[in-house]
Amino acid sequence: MSNEQFVLPKHKNILVGVDDSADAQYAFLAAVSHALEDDAMLHIVTVFETDELNVFQALDKDELTKRRQAIERRLEDYKQQALDAGVKTVHVVLAEGEPGETIVKDVIPDVAPDIVVVGSATKTGLGKYWGSQAAYIAKYAPVTVMVVR
Repeated sequence: MSNEQFVLPKHKNILVGVDDSADAQYAFLAAVSHALEDDAMLHIVTVFETDELNVFQALDKDELTKRRQAIERRLEDYKQQALDAGVKTVHVVLAEGEPGETIVKDVIPDVAPDIVVVGSATKTGLGKYWGSQAAYIAKYAPVTVMVVR
């Protein structure tokens, strides 16, 4: 088969998971590039991990509100970067729970992406002890998963 006959399918609905890790930044850049190339809709998701909070923080409504607002601001920053890069349609999703499981069980069914883009490493937290979030998503997601490093 020559290169001229091989054409990758275009994706119209891309989901990218972001957090504060360097790999998530690379995943975001890859997803934006892919969205531009395919003229696709881009969904940017962050999962608020309340298990990272101590018991006092988890019970403090002001602390939870403050942290949630900070995450919402970061999501809006990502959205603006994607729009500035030329992506036409960008949505943000703030979910709550354990990242891999929440993305697979809640976000993917709601967003119905053609592809999920994630970084290979996640930020600190309990997830690092239970295995890679990217590996969980790659194993259980019902759609194609691109893991970026």
